[in-house]
Amino acid sequence: MPASETVEISGHLMDAGVLARILDDVLGYGGDYAIDRLDVGRAHDDESHAWIIVSAEDEESLQRLLMRLQAHGVNLVDPGEAVVRSCDRDGVFPEDFYSTTNLETVVRLDGQWVPVEQPEMDCGLLVEGNRIRTVPVSDVKAGDRVVCGAGGVKVVLPPREHRADGSAFAFMSSAVSSEKPQALLVRQIAQRMREVKAEGGRILWVGGPAIVHTGAAPAMVALVEHDFVDVLFAGNALATHDIESALFGTSLGVDLAQGKGVEHGHEHHIRAINRIRRSGSIAAAVEDGTLTGGVMHAVVTAGKAYVLVGSVRDDGPLPDVYTDVIEGQRAMRAQLPGVGFAIMVATMLHSIATGNLLPASVPLVSVDINPATVTKLADRGSSQAVGIVTDIGLFLEQLAQELVPGYTRA
Repeated sequence: MPASETVEISGHLMDAGVLARILDDVLGYGGDYAIDRLDVGRAHDDESHAWIIVSAEDEESLQRLLMRLQAHGVNLVDPGEAVVRSCDRDGVFPEDFYSTTNLETVVRLDGQWVPVEQPEMDCGLLVEGNRIRTVPVSDVKAGDRVVCGAGGVKVVLPPREHRADGSAFAFMSSAVSSEKPQALLVRQIAQRMREVKAEGGRILWVGGPAIVHTGAAPAMVALVEHDFVDVLFAGNALATHDIESALFGTSLGVDLAQGKGVEHGHEHHIRAINRIRRSGSIAAAVEDGTLTGGVMHAVVTAGKAYVLVGSVRDDGPLPDVYTDVIEGQRAMRAQLPGVGFAIMVATMLHSIATGNLLPASVPLVSVDINPATVTKLADRGSSQAVGIVTDIGLFLEQLAQELVPGYTRA
């Protein structure tokens, strides 16, 4: 006989297409379903509730399917108690470990529901006394106790956010498009940023070198100086070309004022790296007067946090760049507590990496001229991502005009 369980989900299941995606996943992962009961909300703001009997060929397959469905906010009607097992070696979970989503999660231990600290997708759940936190497989140690199977675990979908007048934030549910009114989207983002700062939250930026290539670095500097950048995640390229611009007036050897290549300009980025390496770090270069302008100068001067994680294609790299990507992930995780909003600008790989680390409760906006960049972020599990397809330079200029009093492009 196949193994089966009854699951339930509440929310805007019909208009958002959630129920259809759930049923598609059940079939796609080799299972079957029967809708036991469906209560459909009548008004636009009413939630629907569904009870579904899910079955698979054996218990192991069922457990995997139940974990998969939790990415949609689906929970067991009778979750029972969590099963906890010890890891038998460093860097390896038990075979049936619970694979996390980025949704708010609670685990039932000894009859009590315990919230999971800093939810993150694709991790395990580490039990430490009466606390539970996510742990990546690279960091787990032999003897660590982790949750196994889908039993005793519940997830909670983020609530739909509304303004005081009852209207939903439009950009929070906006599909990726280059045809939406950009000025309106920028105003909405600016308003959210003001609200996050007023609530004591931190704003995380994930940036690519196009910030410099498009001539938008002055707008980014203004946002840093006016406290709308608390943390910056980037690679070697953004910092390098920003510093190249500050030292030589070029980006990738192109004069940013004239828009044309200059003699020996192809050397400028590596010469910029060399100067910073001589100082010892970006902060040291600011302190000794080597670096006197640009985004990285503004970040250091304002005392803001930054994490630069490199790749195999990097020149140099700059001395601040993490060349061990696992160490880089750990440094990025350490900066996430308190983040209330994330903006990802012109960088696909760093955006996806950051989206994988963020809880679903943190709204994020991805901005790129390439539609594939902003859609891939959502495709890889960051369902809260909102995409804006536009020129990065224009976007940052408009955002600075909204947030920085009297800002005009230099």
